[in-house]
Amino acid sequence: MASTSITAKSKAEDNVLPHLRDFAAIDFEAANGETTSVCSMGVVIVHDREIVEEFYSLVKPVPNHYDFYTTKIHGLKKKDTDKAPIFPQVWNQIEKKLRGLPFVAHGFEFEKRCLNSLFEYYHMGRKRFKIYDTKHASEIVFPDLENHKLQTVAVECGYDFSNQKKHHNALADAEACARIAMEVFSSL
Repeated sequence: MASTSITAKSKAEDNVLPHLRDFAAIDFEAANGETTSVCSMGVVIVHDREIVEEFYSLVKPVPNHYDFYTTKIHGLKKKDTDKAPIFPQVWNQIEKKLRGLPFVAHGFEFEKRCLNSLFEYYHMGRKRFKIYDTKHASEIVFPDLENHKLQTVAVECGYDFSNQKKHHNALADAEACARIAMEVFSSL
């Protein structure tokens, strides 16, 4: 069976942060508790510490049903994704632009599990991604924040989350993560 290998910076490692100028911030929203149930994907590509491209797509989740709680969080429903492309079709639209770039995600475990699950489910071959956790990095760079949730850290980094409808939109969250990464992975 094909597997996806994702390396990630863990909290157990030294508090040495990489200096990233080029990366892709990634965020998923899910339809239910299954890691294959990604229903939207946002990617923000950064080169030389500048956002150069944003990508958003709805994704037909597997299984294709929505929990009340997840819909309440992001507002998406089954009717929104019934005709959406499946994950391999979405991935093919952005894959070439992601080649060679490390990923950043805020609390990377969810995105890591989703990527692993989707690549395995769709037999998409063995991939190796490097992914860095902006949440862990923000704990090092901004130790005195009241918490290190995406919204709190993004505001600290100058990202405007005043429109609450933007939060839990995969593209808005990926952009917030990119803004955080530009601060925390170049500040030390």
